[in-house]
Amino acid sequence: MTFQIFKHQFENNRTYRSFCDLLYKHPSDIKRIEDIPFLPIEFFKSHEILSNNNAIQETFTSSGTTGSTPSKHHVTDISVYEKSYRRGFEYFYGNIENYVVLALLPNYLERKGSSLVYMANDLIQRSNHAESGFYLDNLTALTQKLIKLDQEGKKVLLIGVSFALLDLIETTQFSLKNTIIMETGGMKGRRKEMIRTELHQLLCNGFGVAEIHSEYGMTELLSQGYSNGNGIFKTPPWMKILTRDPEDALTIQTNGKSGGINVIDLANINSCSFIATQDLGKVYADETFEIIGRFDHSDIRGCNLMVF
Repeated sequence: MTFQIFKHQFENNRTYRSFCDLLYKHPSDIKRIEDIPFLPIEFFKSHEILSNNNAIQETFTSSGTTGSTPSKHHVTDISVYEKSYRRGFEYFYGNIENYVVLALLPNYLERKGSSLVYMANDLIQRSNHAESGFYLDNLTALTQKLIKLDQEGKKVLLIGVSFALLDLIETTQFSLKNTIIMETGGMKGRRKEMIRTELHQLLCNGFGVAEIHSEYGMTELLSQGYSNGNGIFKTPPWMKILTRDPEDALTIQTNGKSGGINVIDLANINSCSFIATQDLGKVYADETFEIIGRFDHSDIRGCNLMVF
């Protein structure tokens, strides 16, 4: 399937085809997954990344920083995204109807085009719990809801952006027994950045839980990886993580070495399934992975020829 999708995108995605041509890569040259060219994620800021001529149903945009150019992920079949995140969630957490879903995503709710809000809203609706819902700034109401639901023994999933979760625990010391806290990353300029271990320790202490779960996703992908603690992520079967040599962007490393994160996301069949991100990480022998940082604002080294 992976090689079929590569051939399809090579033949139908003008941007990706031009990129492959610059690297002198043709489907006949591809013998292993590691041979497939990975499109630098910056191209979603400057080019239209589409692998068919169908009408665009949704355009997801990145939040970015003030003055920066946002990424745009044009989606011609939104049902593929829905199928991906629904099956992905069920793969790791079971039936969504078993959870009351609370979403604390203030910066995402304040703008249009967030794929995370789209997913969270759908999970909230599909949970079939009247108590499920979004929270923007009303931390008092969210605090009361969390304590009440937890004391009633209901399974709760609180999905939140990092800075908002920190805001919440600064107002209340929780002791939650039946609640999963899932951070989606990002201080978004609201707080100083901190390493994962520091963030998770603060959140564990504040919520009174043993582990903090995490979601790994981005505007340019239609699938997510999940971690149930310690920052070690797993992916659903249609998603795969590799690392590239940080000094040679075209060389895929063996597992166990730190490098740039490359993602194969077969749900991106209508855009590009082979993405070179700006994240730094490590993939382990069992194909779990962790994120250990990001490249700086400069272009990915070794990719200057890719700008056209």
